[in-house]
Amino acid sequence: MSIQENKLFIRRYFDMFNQGGAEAVAQLITDQHLKDHIAFFEGAFPGYQLTAKEMVAEGDKVVVDALLTGTHKGSLMEMPPTGKQVEVPFIIVYRLAGGKIVDHTMVADQASLMQQLSAT
Repeated sequence: MSIQENKLFIRRYFDMFNQGGAEAVAQLITDQHLKDHIAFFEGAFPGYQLTAKEMVAEGDKVVVDALLTGTHKGSLMEMPPTGKQVEVPFIIVYRLAGGKIVDHTMVADQASLMQQLSAT
């Protein structure tokens, strides 16, 4: 796929995720670590939303400066639900092949998340 097609694919992925969660995008992902990450956050922040603020692509990779928003309704690393809404900035690099996400690298602002949940 071209660079523009890759960016369009990730935009579509974000839209599908926001409309239907992990099940809606499962067929677009072969990266098991990403599937596990999504399931982990779905457990703690059911129905969380993703916003792509900026996107850069080169070759088979798409880098997204993004924001996760959700409400803490499930256990998070043994922390009981707080009911608090959070906004967590993160940067993720997706690698695409064959019309699927095959690998990813992500850095999230975990300190901000814990602060918003009053855990620190």
